[in-house]
Amino acid sequence: MAQTSIFKLIHMIDQMNNANIIRFTKAFPYPLGISPILVLSELKIKGPQRQAELAETIGYTKGAMTSIAEKLVKLGLAERLYDDADRRTIRLQITEEGVGALIKAQEVGKEVFIQLFEVLNDEEIAQYLSIQEKLVQGIQDRAE
Repeated sequence: MAQTSIFKLIHMIDQMNNANIIRFTKAFPYPLGISPILVLSELKIKGPQRQAELAETIGYTKGAMTSIAEKLVKLGLAERLYDDADRRTIRLQITEEGVGALIKAQEVGKEVFIQLFEVLNDEEIAQYLSIQEKLVQGIQDRAE
């Protein structure tokens, strides 16, 4: 593939991602980006965790995780749990409101993607799916 085609592809992917992020942010009723939503999802799936564990699992720095945790706590979407045996151990836990925000994020995200792909016909969707599967397989093969 010619280098100019690769750069054009990268540029188009960036444009699509940026447009989807903007559409999601406008439709989502909480002042959150994708990072805090990923943290909420991790907390819902695995339960309360220390911030350092979350940072490592999701791939954020400890400083970024501290900022995300603070924002989630201020919004009432997560709470800090203190260990009575060791006050230095603090875990983050999703709240009921956090579960609701996560559900809303999934609904908004689904709608954004439905609108994105509705311009494609069935054959184009099948082709796109095949390309995505091939790309994911390539990533997995390189990781092994």
